[in-house]
Amino acid sequence: MNTIPSVLAALLLLSLPTLAADTCKGPAALKQRAKVTCAEARKLALVKVGSGVVKDAELEEEDGKLVYSLDIKKPKTSGIEEVQIDALTAEVVSVKHEDAKAEAAERKADEQEAARKRQAAK
Repeated sequence: MNTIPSVLAALLLLSLPTLAADTCKGPAALKQRAKVTCAEARKLALVKVGSGVVKDAELEEEDGKLVYSLDIKKPKTSGIEEVQIDALTAEVVSVKHEDAKAEAAERKADEQEAARKRQAAK
């Protein structure tokens, strides 16, 4: 019986959400300025909301602050919790619940901002 490959495959599958969540999107210049790691911000955010799975993590400047913005899907709830962690002090900046409509609007605004930046860089 091939139990060792099966066990290894199961362990790999169980670790995938964690592996994905330990990396944050964001420009290298911002990552160099951060004093808090993505993994630390992830842990702080999960403690703040209780439990869940980090669906997206990004390092960004928002309202003049360098923050990690983490989208966390909590079990048995709709939408996501968006938690912002200050990347310099590790303080929780904000916690907001976003329903699917608000999440889609934010994604669209982010895409438009990225398109403006690409256009300005030309």
